[in-house]
Amino acid sequence: MDSVFQGEIHLTRYLDTQGQLLKPLPDNPALTDWLQCCYRNMVLARALDTKAIALQRTGQMGTYASMLGSEAIDVSIGLCMQPDDVLVPYYRNHASQYLRGAAMEEILLYWGGDERGNACAGMNQDFPNCVPIATQALHACGVASAMKIRGEKRAALTVCGDGGTSKGDFMEALNVAGAWQLPVVFVVNNNQWAISVPRAIQCGAQTLAQKAFGAGIRGEQVDGNDAIAMHEVLNRALERARDGKGPTLIEAISYRLSDHTTADDATRYRDNEELKAGWEREPIRRLQGFLHQQGWWDEAREKAWQEEVSQMVQRAVDHYLATPAQPVESMFDHLYAELPARLQEQRDWAQVRAMQGGSHHDDA
Repeated sequence: MDSVFQGEIHLTRYLDTQGQLLKPLPDNPALTDWLQCCYRNMVLARALDTKAIALQRTGQMGTYASMLGSEAIDVSIGLCMQPDDVLVPYYRNHASQYLRGAAMEEILLYWGGDERGNACAGMNQDFPNCVPIATQALHACGVASAMKIRGEKRAALTVCGDGGTSKGDFMEALNVAGAWQLPVVFVVNNNQWAISVPRAIQCGAQTLAQKAFGAGIRGEQVDGNDAIAMHEVLNRALERARDGKGPTLIEAISYRLSDHTTADDATRYRDNEELKAGWEREPIRRLQGFLHQQGWWDEAREKAWQEEVSQMVQRAVDHYLATPAQPVESMFDHLYAELPARLQEQRDWAQVRAMQGGSHHDDA
């Protein structure tokens, strides 16, 4: 019997859980500055995340999807992408969106139920949040198709969770990306839990990255808690895409340290010992330890940055809370190029009732 295919999935990792180097650093003179920038933004992302949860718990914001534990993945994406690349995110990419131009108060605005936070000017050509699971993977392929047709040296990057890889949309996206050799990068944040479904029963394959084989594209794993590894793998994949060398599937191994969203209670299905082990591998402490060992960070800079971060986040919160609500009739806008007569009547009625101070229960 002849063997017609053999495949390997490589794992990239530079730091152990204590921030100790496992192998020499990549030869990159800009890496020191990049890692310091990455660390600062990871700390900022966690502070914003913590504040967002507090806002939700006190009734000042809607259901929120925490990014706790995936800061190295999200920040690295935001820093590695070029301005004219296109991010096609899912609902846990707050730090990437911030680094690519969305203001923190706009991110809070979206999770507060105001769609203006999903279409802010700083997003440029990036797509808005995608809550349906894995549909964004096909959207990214559409974007990448346009880039290829136009002969542009750009890349589309999209993200999903490990649960998203079980959806047909995801598999269809891999297939078309491979068939058409599109300039797209798929990042799977494998945080080990698809709401209450563990990775162990999500897929029978040894890795999620090997799903790339069936589509004829490159697949690899990376330690998603290792910022150095994320930098190397993302840059390589994005450069391949921009150079016309095709798509890449990156499985970034992390751990969801939070509930799935603030509407979830993970203590009902997750063992506390597993969560404790997840905290031992978390990305911020790991990078902090490495930077301290190299003499690239110290306690004084840490204290100063923590104070600055606190002020930055509080300013964003104040701005969010002070933002006037949209007029009620805006719910009819952006639905049609020309609003049908029946909806125009409803819009006019809603506007009049709002001006009169009437509630939606009046005239029921």
